Amino acid sequence: MDITSIPALQDNYIWVLHNEAGKCVIVDPGEAAPVLAAIDQNGWQPEAILLTHHHHDHVGGVKELRQRYPEIVVYGPAETQDKGASVIVKEGEKVPVLGREFSVIATPGHTLGHICFFSFPYLFSGDTLFSGGCGRLFEGAPTQMYQSFEKLNALPEDTLIYCGHEYTLSNLKFASAILPEDEAISHYYRKVKELRAKNQITLPVSLKKERQINLFLRTHDTVLIDKINTETSLQHPEQIFAWLRAKKDNF
Repeated sequence: MDITSIPALQDNYIWVLHNEAGKCVIVDPGEAAPVLAAIDQNGWQPEAILLTHHHHDHVGGVKELRQRYPEIVVYGPAETQDKGASVIVKEGEKVPVLGREFSVIATPGHTLGHICFFSFPYLFSGDTLFSGGCGRLFEGAPTQMYQSFEKLNALPEDTLIYCGHEYTLSNLKFASAILPEDEAISHYYRKVKELRAKNQITLPVSLKKERQINLFLRTHDTVLIDKINTETSLQHPEQIFAWLRAKKDNF
């Protein structure tokens, strides 16, 4: 089993999971043209589409892909029903594709109905968990996103995260500004800058690495708490999370 990244729009990634027989599953197709080009180039046979949420940059290509492949099954949360989803899935359900079962994890925050798909080691996290950061809270509350992060943080450390955008550099810039003396963050920030200077992708990334460099997964960290409390007075992890998200919004 292999995964191919297809750059789309400004900074999106469309992920294609494919097996030796050439059958494939498409994750969050924000546009159809680059997916169709990759299908033709590789001789893939699309079986399904997985949708994490309803935003156009993740569903914009569904209609055209369904026109080209009328039998394709489109799995997504209820909020994607009018975006082309043909099978609505929710927390705890299993999605059978390419001989695997993907667990559906409800992760509200970015949108109220956002979900992630997990089949070890693959986590398709959409716009919830980014490398070094988290999604903006367009519909949900910080508490919801914190709880979503707690769910994802409970997965095995060698889980591989495939998120929806190339935001790693900006996220690490923020993390470095908050904890400039953190060696793990500083080292990884330098590595990411080198990768992006060569226009190379920074994904996937392991959950183990994210636990080191993603501040939104370190809300119990006393070093981070002490640093934040030089500006304010917070202790509870949910408060730390909300403070970080608000700070990032204005960074």
